[in-house]
Amino acid sequence: MELDFSEDQQELRATARAFLERECPMTLVRSVVEKGAPADDLWSHMIELGWPALTVPEEHGGLGLGFVELAVLLEELGRVVAPGPFLGTVTQFTPIVRHAGTPAQQASLLAAVAAGDRTGSVALNGDVTATPTGDGGWTLSGRVRHVVDGDRSNEIAVAATTDAGTGLFVVPGDAVTATPEHVLDQTRPLATVDLDGVRLDEERTLGAPGAVDDAFARAVDEATAALAIEMVGTCQAIFDIALDYAKERHQFGVPIGSFQATKHKFADMLVALERARATAYFAAATIAEDDDRRPLAVAMAKAAAGDAQRRIAQEGIQILGGIGYTWEHDMHLYVKRAKSGDALFGTSFEHRARVAQHLGL
Repeated sequence: MELDFSEDQQELRATARAFLERECPMTLVRSVVEKGAPADDLWSHMIELGWPALTVPEEHGGLGLGFVELAVLLEELGRVVAPGPFLGTVTQFTPIVRHAGTPAQQASLLAAVAAGDRTGSVALNGDVTATPTGDGGWTLSGRVRHVVDGDRSNEIAVAATTDAGTGLFVVPGDAVTATPEHVLDQTRPLATVDLDGVRLDEERTLGAPGAVDDAFARAVDEATAALAIEMVGTCQAIFDIALDYAKERHQFGVPIGSFQATKHKFADMLVALERARATAYFAAATIAEDDDRRPLAVAMAKAAAGDAQRRIAQEGIQILGGIGYTWEHDMHLYVKRAKSGDALFGTSFEHRARVAQHLGL
């Protein structure tokens, strides 16, 4: 397994960082949080760069790149707390269609995503039932909470219970009732999605109900690993902000970063951060190379990312002191993103239990 970044991957990182520093400053993030302003211009620029097409196969109009390239991009997006539909569309909706959809469904849905014409999200952990209509179609009823971009996505991939087992369906966003939720991180909107007898034609069924368990598991692992990697980027930003402050803030005539206790805090933060980064990229490599260790690696990555955000968010704020608690300082925007990422697709505690199960403990 290759664990070094290639020249192309390093160039992707450099290009993405330069673009995001220019097009996604904290003034944009604050306008989304404070004024509810859309991030449409940022998303349009991402489309121009081909980012929605990153992991879409070339035969469907995509770039056909792997999960490691996506991971590189996600870490940079996490560093700037980028708003917009990238996470839901590229790391959640696209994998479901890519793994479970028929060639015709992939050609239709993924081509639209790659072109930037459609956005998507997933509703996977709710209480939804699907009943056959008798003519090949299905009727979906139920509710799913905490759906990323659930109130603004063009398409929503829904997991539902059928008599044959789990079924995956693509539901038009305007066919559901989506209620925005009160969220900690206002750059990442969540919604409760209600399906009240939503009728779907056969072509909106991804695969055969009861035969999509492997595709479902793979897509969930990709979405989970994506969150872990994005959290690493956000934790890195918190670390950098705290470190810069510790170099500039003086007490007793010296920088507070020179105090032994502060150095210990940064050492502990760095260990947690590098552990999370290493496990996250190992998980990305297992996904990219279809390694059998993928489920275990993904669980370890999400657990490590959760541990890192817990320590780094706490220490980062404490190092800043009183200013770290104010609305005027940007620290709370990063902390909220890291905390909300930990809660989605399983907390660190839940994934640690998953690791134990994989190890037979």
